[in-house]
Amino acid sequence: MNNFQNILLVTILITFIACNGAAMGKPVNDNIPEVALLERKPSQPIQPATIQIALLLDTSGSMNGLIDQAKTQLWNLVNKMTYAQCNEVQANIEIALYEYGNTTIPQQEDFLRQIVPFSTDLDLISKELFALDTNGGDEYCGAVINHATKNLEWRNGTQDLKMLFIAGNESFLQGNTSIDDVMKDASQKDITVNTIFCGDAQTGISLKWKNAAFLGKGEYMVIDHNQQTQYVSTPYDDQILQLNSQLNSTYISYGSQGQSRIAQQNYIDNQTAGVSVTANVNRSVVKSKSVYNNAAWDLIDAAEDEEMLEDLILANKKTLDADLKDKSIEEIKAITLVKKKERESVQKSIIDLSEKREAYIKSQNAGENGLESAMINAVKKKAALKNYTWK
Repeated sequence: MNNFQNILLVTILITFIACNGAAMGKPVNDNIPEVALLERKPSQPIQPATIQIALLLDTSGSMNGLIDQAKTQLWNLVNKMTYAQCNEVQANIEIALYEYGNTTIPQQEDFLRQIVPFSTDLDLISKELFALDTNGGDEYCGAVINHATKNLEWRNGTQDLKMLFIAGNESFLQGNTSIDDVMKDASQKDITVNTIFCGDAQTGISLKWKNAAFLGKGEYMVIDHNQQTQYVSTPYDDQILQLNSQLNSTYISYGSQGQSRIAQQNYIDNQTAGVSVTANVNRSVVKSKSVYNNAAWDLIDAAEDEEMLEDLILANKKTLDADLKDKSIEEIKAITLVKKKERESVQKSIIDLSEKREAYIKSQNAGENGLESAMINAVKKKAALKNYTWK
């Protein structure tokens, strides 16, 4: 084959490839519609379930021990409930508080009082527990359950856990409210009524506390309300308390209640420390977790992003601490973001130490505490029926 033939062959091949390449770049049939790509919508985040605990405490004259247990064991109770998950998402926790059987409350109000409606404000609940006083009176269990069932804002999600705990030591049948009707109403709202009798088991049965729990589809529990709360000191307590002091320094208050809420936080710290080192450590551990949220008065908890942070600063600049008022918006933002990182670091350190602390406590075979253990065991039992897990 001579050079001319070679050149001719190469030219033909190049032309063939070019033509087919162009053809391949065109649709075979212009009438075939293009297929629209479906835009995948981002999956919706799973809404966390909520554990609602309504605590109804007898504050008649003989119940000082019960009140002491409630205010000293609150933080460990909450800490244990922070491990509850539903659909692999940490459950929210709301607590409501009632007192009944106290003669300082008018008889026409059935000697009962709603102290705190369902709330995530743990400092407020703790403050109110420390403020409780006992005073002899008639204990209308049916009336206080009826009030809590009808007047609290119970959730209606299928995975929400709604539990009422009533603690006392007198006849469950006092007053004019029908226990059968009250329990039927609670059951229709999927509210579980648990009874905690302060005394011996047989007396509680005679006074109808066990029957009330049966009607309420809950647990009948007995505690020694005069038993001293058991504490286990650990090698990690001092470190956690030191970190708690650092944690407190990261709060930046805002709004009309900011300063008073900072003061309240310090007050609860001091009150809890006065009870015991262990109670104070339990509180510190809870403060390191997301369940302890102060968005109503703390800039860091309130601001979900920098834009929201800037809006909050603009709207509340006059209410900020004196050392921040004269600074620019950008300067305050920068200070807040530094404090946020510091808080996250401190919280992580507390959580890491708390895990070691829990392991140490388990190794000591510590006994259970009355009110706290009764409540957490009942919550776990009911939660298992709704596929909750405890991480």
